[in-house]
Amino acid sequence: MAGQAAQSAVATGLSEGQASSPATVANDAYTARLHTSLEAVRPLWLRYQADGVCTAHQHYAWVKEIAKRLMPAGAELLVVEVADAGTGDLKMLMPLMRSSRFGYRVIEWLSCDVCDYSAPLLADARPWTSRGAEAAWAAVRSVLPPADRIHIRGIPRQLYGVANPLAMLAASRDSNQITSGLVLDGDPETLIKRNGRPSFVKTFNKDWRRLERHGQTDLVEADTPALVSTIFETLVEMRLKRFRRLGRFDLLAQPAVVDFYRDAALQGLSDGSVRVFGLRTGEDWVAAQYALVRQGTLHTLVIGIDQDLLGNVSAGVLIMGRLMVWARQKGLDYFDLSVGGQSYKEQFGAESSVLAEIDETPTLLGKSVAAVASLRGRAERTVRSNPRLFTTVQSLVRGLRRLKS
Repeated sequence: MAGQAAQSAVATGLSEGQASSPATVANDAYTARLHTSLEAVRPLWLRYQADGVCTAHQHYAWVKEIAKRLMPAGAELLVVEVADAGTGDLKMLMPLMRSSRFGYRVIEWLSCDVCDYSAPLLADARPWTSRGAEAAWAAVRSVLPPADRIHIRGIPRQLYGVANPLAMLAASRDSNQITSGLVLDGDPETLIKRNGRPSFVKTFNKDWRRLERHGQTDLVEADTPALVSTIFETLVEMRLKRFRRLGRFDLLAQPAVVDFYRDAALQGLSDGSVRVFGLRTGEDWVAAQYALVRQGTLHTLVIGIDQDLLGNVSAGVLIMGRLMVWARQKGLDYFDLSVGGQSYKEQFGAESSVLAEIDETPTLLGKSVAAVASLRGRAERTVRSNPRLFTTVQSLVRGLRRLKS
């Protein structure tokens, strides 16, 4: 056992003293080691990021700031390193966290609601089998601390063309989350016309002409700290104003989340991993978009829209369309429209897929919590599927929030 721990430490470029726990032989296929600090796995993480399979949502700089700024008070960081039991070859890293909520302990993905997708970092693009994925997950489970519930949401089926081992597990099931994306190819200038529905393309061009009548219209990429700050602050202002009108809560109402996004965008100027864009007409900003870029893909995350300046123009749709053209011009080949089933995504010609989730409940308390969450989810789906009921509930929520404020 000690020999295997030393072998794993050498493979990661760490001393044995940096490992947070000794390696554990979980089964005949894989060993697992639990780390409780990102710094302990930083060399291995950066290697996977450079040479393996790592999504934009698991980029080290992004995740480091999540752990630093957004983890709940008292939460524990859990990064599991998985290696081949026979050869010692490293296979994956899985970033998780454990927190306590209302008296029960839950293990979740290290996301804190700023990652659309949950995916392990893989050492290489070699395909996984269902049997291998199950054995790796068993190794991970063997080193995790006790919890009432293990709940991982936002699991994509594919990671840049590689099957996601988490989605191959028997415990994995379809969630109520949908993600959409569009393959980018051909001439950038005809991209929207070639992919969008004819009626949508006609409306898009009509709205663009309306915008241009207001003044010179440009998609602006924030390429300086000053411009990042200007466009990002505009995005926050637009978004909070819109969500207050809708009577909905938004993460950007939390100062810590605003600071996280702002600082990540400023740091992203150095390598282009985080981008901020604004759609400007004349002297006015009408929309802003926050995005990540990784392995030929532009991932849209947070959008802000000014609905007052030109109420007859779909500024959010316009900035998305111009961003698709920009991405194709830059040589990117996929446009990720993020999570959500908004109808405009289909109008662009995007294809949708259902994200998976894992919800394991080792204790009776965990089963009870999961059952309550399931009932709440069904109630929300029922409300959203009934337009009249949804409008009534929204009105009640707005009224309650006005009374609270």
